[in-house]
This record gives sequence, C-alpha cells and structure tokens, in this order.
Amino acid sequence: MDYDYSSMLGNSTWMYDNSSFDDDYVTLCPKRNVNHLGAVYLPTFYHCIFLLSLLGNVLVLYIIYKYEKLNSMTNIFLLNLVISDLVFASSLPFWATYHASEWIFGSALCKMVSSVYYIGFYSSILFLTLMTLDRYLAVVHAITALKRRRNTYACISSAAVWFISILASLKKMILFDVRTDGDAGTLCEETGFSKEVLTRWQLIGDYMQFVVFFLLPLAVVLYCYIRITVRIIHSRMREKCRAVKLIFVIIVAFFICWTPYNVVILLRALQDSPSKDAHPCTEGLDHALYVSRNIAFLYCCINPVFYTFVGKKFRSHFQKILAKRIPCLGNQLAGSQSSRTVSQKSPHTMHE
Repeated sequence: MDYDYSSMLGNSTWMYDNSSFDDDYVTLCPKRNVNHLGAVYLPTFYHCIFLLSLLGNVLVLYIIYKYEKLNSMTNIFLLNLVISDLVFASSLPFWATYHASEWIFGSALCKMVSSVYYIGFYSSILFLTLMTLDRYLAVVHAITALKRRRNTYACISSAAVWFISILASLKKMILFDVRTDGDAGTLCEETGFSKEVLTRWQLIGDYMQFVVFFLLPLAVVLYCYIRITVRIIHSRMREKCRAVKLIFVIIVAFFICWTPYNVVILLRALQDSPSKDAHPCTEGLDHALYVSRNIAFLYCCINPVFYTFVGKKFRSHFQKILAKRIPCLGNQLAGSQSSRTVSQKSPHTMHE
C-alpha cells in the first residue's frame, strides 16, 4: 500500500476530512517503505506476541487462582495487571490482519479495538505504579501501612484505574471509524472530523500519554524505590529485598520497553505543534515509531516470565504445576532447587 494506515494506534500524519461535502482529502505522506515493512513482518510478529502473552498471562492467572488467591493487595494488583496485559494483547490479531490486507471487521470493532489498545496500556502503567506504592508502604511505613493496606482499598484503587483508563481511551472510540480509500482499501483510522479537530485531539492525546501516563508514574516509581533502597540499606532488611525484587524488575523492564515509544510520541507531538510551520514528511520518525512501538509490545510477554522465574513463590508454584503435569521434569527441578537452598542457607536467610 502507498498510504500510511498506522494511525490505528494514533500514528497518522494526517488523514481524511469529511466534515463537509466541499472538503477534500488531506494529503498523506507517501510511506511505501514503512508500510511494506509492516505488511511483511508485523502480522507474524503480532500473532507471536499474542500467543506468547496469552500463554504466559493465563499461566499466571492459574497460579494466582490455584495457589495464591486474592489475599493481599499485591495479588489483587497483580491480577489486574495480568488482565490489562490480556486486554492489550487481545487487539493484536486484529492489527495483524489489518497490516496484512485491510480492515475487514466493520466500524464497531474499529472503534472498540482501537480503544482497547490504550485501555491496556494506560491501566498497565497505573497498576505498576500502584504496586510500587504498595511496596513502598510495606517497606518504608511498615507499621502504619497495616491499617492502609487492606483488600478493600486495593479493590477501590483497581476500579479507579480501570475507570481512568477507559475515560482516557474514549477519544479513540469517538474519533476512529472506517473509510474507503481507492488505493489502500478499507481503513480504520481517525476520520470524520476536520483536520484542525483531529490535530488538536492528537496533540492532547500525545501530551497526556507522555505526561500523565509516563512522566508522572516514572517520578513516583523513582521516588518510591529510592526511599525503599535507603530504608533497606539502613535497616538491613534482607527479607524485604526478596519481596521488592520482583516488582522492581518488572518496573525496570516496563520503562526500558516503553521509554523509546513515549520519547518518539513526544517528538511527533512537538513536530505537529501548531506553532510549527507545515512539516515535511519524515520517514525516519515513522520507522522509529514502528520499531519503538513493537519493542513496547514485547512487554506483554516479558511480564509473565518475570512472575514465573524471578519471583520465588511463583517459581515454586510453577514447579508444582510441572511436577503434576510432567513428573520427571518437575522432580528434577524441585531436587535442584532444594539442594541449592540447603547449600545457601544461613542464619540470616528468610524465605518468602
């Protein structure tokens, strides 16, 4: 295809304006190289990410249901984080088909799927922030946190996160719709409004994503983990190191995966700013958006790996599952884990 339909995730340069019968098409930047790259690689990539995310997150859900239950704020937030990953991943098969050909799912699914991506993204960053705050309270304010860290508060906070995420994604549901292009076929993108309206809402969305759903959570996370680290160093709470390790690794991985994408989003917003003159087509920024966005998609698969193999309790539960399904492999893993525990045990060692 000769036209860019990557606006399905808010990445358009600008598009169709049908606010009146006298309006014409807004000129699109020709992006043959970018679209060719997407048509060749993205369908397979998206399907692989979807399958891996589905397998990993369902495994974590099973472990929570079978062994952990919802008996703590951490598990409640963890459950919601897994659900948000699954919500996000559920949109990938649709985008894989779209990149391979055209949009074949109709107007209603165009609106729904385009907003589902952002609901998953926004809720993920907010739940990660809540998990960090929960760890901060448990380590830095251990005594006062006993009254605050209740399951009721966790449920209310989770409901608030979903409400905020859905509210922030309504813009996509309103602006996205299908239209027919003579060369590209049926497209799902932001359309049906004037260029000024679409430009204004894209800028609002870009700055909101960068500031509210990236910069502020990053500041909260950095503050919490600096305080946690200082607390651990001064009190030598070795057992707390294990409790914090899993969420710390998840947070670091999240920002490694999502920082490049948000930086590119900010650069695009600065380029499209009304104070700027009409900007030329920049294929370099388009490629950066493709690459950084797909790195961010990988996070849906990385999360379950951390839950299963970094967290000691989850690793133990995973070994129990293997022992039931594959007795030989499960017993071998359990034996190696037991010998390693005995060899490393000391008077100061505490297990989760």
